[in-house]
Amino acid sequence: MTATRTAPDAGALALRAGDLVEVRGEAEILATLDERGELEGLPFMPEMLAYCGRRLTVHKVAHKVCDTIGRSGMRRMERAVHLTGARCDGAAHGGCQTACLMYWKEAWLKRVEPGDPPERDAPADPAAAPPGAAAPERRDGSFAALGALGSAVPAGPAPGRRLLPLIEAATRKEPGPDGEERFSCQGTEMLRAAPSCLPLKDVRQYVMDVRTGNAGPLFVLRALLIGLFNRVQDRSRKLPGWLRFRDGMRWGFVAGRLTGPTPGGALDLRPGELVRIKSKAEILGTLNQDRLNRGMGFDEEMSRYCGRTARVLSRVDRCIDERTGRMLTMKSPCIVLEGIVCAGAYTVSCPRAFIPFWREIWLERVEEPA
Repeated sequence: MTATRTAPDAGALALRAGDLVEVRGEAEILATLDERGELEGLPFMPEMLAYCGRRLTVHKVAHKVCDTIGRSGMRRMERAVHLTGARCDGAAHGGCQTACLMYWKEAWLKRVEPGDPPERDAPADPAAAPPGAAAPERRDGSFAALGALGSAVPAGPAPGRRLLPLIEAATRKEPGPDGEERFSCQGTEMLRAAPSCLPLKDVRQYVMDVRTGNAGPLFVLRALLIGLFNRVQDRSRKLPGWLRFRDGMRWGFVAGRLTGPTPGGALDLRPGELVRIKSKAEILGTLNQDRLNRGMGFDEEMSRYCGRTARVLSRVDRCIDERTGRMLTMKSPCIVLEGIVCAGAYTVSCPRAFIPFWREIWLERVEEPA
C-alpha cells in the first residue's frame, strides 16, 4: 500500500494572487515527494522541472477545483497555487495539447521579495528569461500572442540535466486492456489530490476567493448566485415540465437542437488569423442534444465569449482523457484562441482557467483592421 506524503502546516506561506515566489530546486522538491512522485496525492510532473529556480507570480490560489472527471462539483484543494505562465506543454505526456495551468504545492515554493537576489543561476523574473523560457500570460490566466501553444512554457531542462526518474515513471498508468498507452498527470489524478467535495453552502470558499485576491467581491457574489440558481435548476428537472423554468437549464442556457449527425465546417485556420466567435444561436444550431458537435462540447462558460473577436493561437489535435488517461486524437483539429480562457464565472469562481477548444464551424474569419 502506498503512503501519501502530507505537507506540514507549519511554515505555510499563506500566498495571495500577485505574490512573488521562487520554485525550489530539484533536490528540495524530491524530498517532499512520496514513492509515486506525489505530495498529498498531487503529482509533480516532468514538465514542471524547467521552472526550478525560476521566479514567478502567483496567478491564483488553488484552494478549490471543479471536478471534470466525476462531475461532482467543486473539490477542496489544500496548500496549492497556480503560477502565472506555468502551463503544461505535454512534453512528457505524449504531446498532450490541453495546456493545463499546473498546480504547485506551497512546499515546492518559497516566498521572495522583488529586490531579493536570486539564490540560483536563473532569470529573476519571466520577462528576463531567454526566448521561449516563460509565458507572457495575462492576469486573467489567458495567453498573449505566442504563435504556438507549446511556447507558453520553458523549453525544458538544459542538455545533460537529469530528469527525476521517479516522476518520469509516474507519467504512465498501467496499459489498457488492448495494450493502449495510458497517461497519468495532475488532471487524471485530481480526485486523489482533492479528495473531498466542497459544498456550495460552504461560505468560507467565497471569503477565501476575495481574501486571496482570486476575484473581486462582485464577481464572487455573482458566481455564488449563479451557483444557487444552477442548484435549483438541477433539482427542478425532477418536476413536471410545466413547473420548470426554461426546462431546468443551467445559467447560460445552452441546449443543442439537432438529432443525428452534427455538421462540420473546415476553415483551415492558422495561428495569427483574426476570427469572430459566432453568435450563441448560430452555435446552438450545430449541437446535438448532448451539446456536442462531432464529439466536442460547447458549454455555458464558452457562451460568454460569443460575438468576441480573437486571434488564433494554435491548432489542437490531441489531448488526454482525464477519466481514462488515454490519448484522444481528433479527426479534425480544434482551435485555441488567444486571450480566451474559462474564468469560472458560471462555475463558482473555479481558478483552473481551462483553455477551451473551438470547432471551426463556431468561428468566422474577419478582416484585419485598417
